[in-house]
Amino acid sequence: MSRQSTAALEAEIHRLKLEVHSLKTQHGSEISVGNYLLTRLEQLGVTNMFGVPGDFNLGFLDLVEDHPTIDWVGNCNELNAAYAADGYARANNSIGVVLTTFGVGELSAINGIAGAFSEMVPVLNLVGVPSTSQQHSKPMLHHTLGDGRSFDAYTMAAQQFTYSQASLKNKNNAAAEIDRVLIDCITKARPVYLSLPTDLVSANISTERLSIPLTRNPPPNDPQTESFVIDLIAKQFEVAEGDAVVLVDACAIRHGAKDELNDFLRKTKFPVYSTPMGKTVVDENFERYGGIYLGSISRPEIRERVESAKLVLSVGGLRSDFNTGNFSYHIPVKRTIELHSDSTKVQYAVFKGIGMKELIPKLTERLETHCVAASKLVVPKFLTPVPKEESKSITHNFFWPRVAEFFRPHDIIVTETGTANFGILDVPLPEKSVLISQILWGSIGCQLTVQELSVMLRVGVKPIIFVLNNSGYTIERFIHGKTRKYNDISNWNWTSLSKVFGDPDEKISNSYTVRTKAELSDLLDNTTFAHADKMQVVEVIMEKLDAPIALRLQAEASGKANAYDAPLNPAITHA
Repeated sequence: MSRQSTAALEAEIHRLKLEVHSLKTQHGSEISVGNYLLTRLEQLGVTNMFGVPGDFNLGFLDLVEDHPTIDWVGNCNELNAAYAADGYARANNSIGVVLTTFGVGELSAINGIAGAFSEMVPVLNLVGVPSTSQQHSKPMLHHTLGDGRSFDAYTMAAQQFTYSQASLKNKNNAAAEIDRVLIDCITKARPVYLSLPTDLVSANISTERLSIPLTRNPPPNDPQTESFVIDLIAKQFEVAEGDAVVLVDACAIRHGAKDELNDFLRKTKFPVYSTPMGKTVVDENFERYGGIYLGSISRPEIRERVESAKLVLSVGGLRSDFNTGNFSYHIPVKRTIELHSDSTKVQYAVFKGIGMKELIPKLTERLETHCVAASKLVVPKFLTPVPKEESKSITHNFFWPRVAEFFRPHDIIVTETGTANFGILDVPLPEKSVLISQILWGSIGCQLTVQELSVMLRVGVKPIIFVLNNSGYTIERFIHGKTRKYNDISNWNWTSLSKVFGDPDEKISNSYTVRTKAELSDLLDNTTFAHADKMQVVEVIMEKLDAPIALRLQAEASGKANAYDAPLNPAITHA
């Protein structure tokens, strides 16, 4: 039995044990509901909790602040806290936690929670709510809508953006409910919602369930169906005579199949390409890695190689508009195999319950005999040299390959929705680096979240932040309204922000403005800057209408799809 099959069976055994415990009367040592939750989060590897204090979560925050291994990171607002929890989960391959108060707090966080749902990021949306007696009597409390609906309305809102919900009503099933939503969170890679009444925080319950670990391994694949699927896939590879490519995507990361996938690629030698959301699933200096496939927006040589292959193995595919070049893939279904977290699709046939994490190692054993033929397929090295341009101004064409030379192995690189998301795609990143972006949900706006610089200064985080100052929303300009005022923004004094946000004497931060290629290169070559022992903000002055080529092409396609300039349908006009 493979290691993955054993892990899946162990996970199922743990799940069944927890169900048995739920049916038993529990005795033995006790722990408060609040500390039970914190212990579970500690077991899952959580070391930081994000959020904003509010009167309905203060009692629980006492426990958080006193916890030996979980640190409280107070944010400037709940939306920022939700974003931070999302980023924490991605960067640490863990679960993120955002704590808010009832009503006003949880509704402020909901955009960030929706983004985590959209992009399949495991986040616990934890809300401190009024006591169980107040929820029963429904007085007109602050943070309510004033008509009695509020005690259910916010939970109903959360149902739209979280995979599962638990509103704790009594201590008797509190442990089981906490475990249920946490298991959903880590196995489904989606946010979940948990409300914690003020009077249950200190209520004592049994510790017995804590001896059984929560596991993120999915249920085991059905052996007979899995064997049939492996035979079917192997036959497709034989027909392709080794002319196959692998296309990796976001869900390979989200559902914990990255190690299995990379082992498959090393042993089989098939050429591998990535979607934008799958960038850094595979190290971009890997000898069989060919770059980013983005449908019609791809580099011509990449598009030709992927679309001409006799077989494409898609791993963890998430076919959104910005992840597929506005749905411009040209890969017939009959030449496609798709591996997902909970299903496998071979051409037109779908096999539910056959997940990729357990399946990939068995495919590796079966398909590594193709390595000789696969290794003969030429994969040009993915390179983007820094161009030589006569202009002194900093262009996107220059900026991204030049900054890529500055990145180091194990860097965590975060790109905001807009020019950065597209500019980063066409440059190779160093081995073991992690790219974090939000291509599907696409919530935008540095000015909306810039207050978090104060939190970074307070807790001692030392990022290097490049602010691309191009006087507005460039991605929106290229979609529609290139010269419209609604795409302009106020020009802040970016290099003074750290003084405003807690470092008036710039003892723990530095700020710079670069306007030319030479100034940028000199800064990137500076050893003190590269040492990164302080938070550093770099304002990069760029032309208003300069943009990465991938963004230009995507925006053009999106603009056509939005049909702002299309003539009205006569049937609608005369309705």
